[in-house]
Amino acid sequence: MADSIIGPTSHYFYSQRLKLHYVDWGNAGGQLMVLVHGGRDHCRNWDWVALELRSRYHVIAPDLRGHGDSDWAIGGSYSMIDYVLDLAQLMKAIAHEPASLIGHSLGGNIVLQYAGVFPNAVKEVVSIEGMGPPPHMIRTTPAYQRMRDWIDQMREMANRHVREYPSIDAALRRMREANPHLSDEQARHLTIWGVRRNENGTYSWKFDNYVHATSPYTFNMRDAREIWERITSPTLLIRGAESWAGDWVKDGRFSAFQNARSVTIEKAGHWVHHDQLREFMTHVDRFLGA
Repeated sequence: MADSIIGPTSHYFYSQRLKLHYVDWGNAGGQLMVLVHGGRDHCRNWDWVALELRSRYHVIAPDLRGHGDSDWAIGGSYSMIDYVLDLAQLMKAIAHEPASLIGHSLGGNIVLQYAGVFPNAVKEVVSIEGMGPPPHMIRTTPAYQRMRDWIDQMREMANRHVREYPSIDAALRRMREANPHLSDEQARHLTIWGVRRNENGTYSWKFDNYVHATSPYTFNMRDAREIWERITSPTLLIRGAESWAGDWVKDGRFSAFQNARSVTIEKAGHWVHHDQLREFMTHVDRFLGA
């Protein structure tokens, strides 16, 4: 990001006794726009999108619990219901009218859940790769085995040490491995905001290792569809052609929505808003009526 660009200010709110962080890009008189990041990410991953929107909207971007500069959950519990509650608490604190929501991946799932539970609180919603796993990826192993695997995973997490990188450049290389579509500028920006400097001079990612854990409960498609069916606001579902997320039109998930359109962006993986920012913003602006 250019040094001459004035960035957002930091603020905090509380949910379940956790102190949670969000950034505010100003323009308080504008329509409220809330940007919700995905798993193992942070609020500053939205900076390029926020710069496109902040002249027209009052842009807010939270750090999910266990991510960025928000508190880590005691006990390492990170479930969808907790994340939706946190968004509801943020909206209660800052929203005075229906808001526009954009979410990516886990964040895309969160904003869809919120829009279905509180349809009158949402003006329009954009979900990027936020429909959960495609049907063929949902595990069919017995419930007791999933629970046993989860307990083993929790025990493994308890013995796991936070990975330390000797330099920003070392962490940057890991960022590039995770998403080879990123430009050098994007990767460095995301890395700088995504790490904290340890007392011994090394760097570690800000997210809690426990967010890696996989729930022993399978993705409940029946409940998800019931919530999606209650969304009354215009909905835009965006996927990358090179992503693992699947085609929700072909597998039937799209049919749950009342007022939605689906867009597939070519030459984009899971992080569509990073991989093809210009095309992404073209679709978002058209959807928002810009």
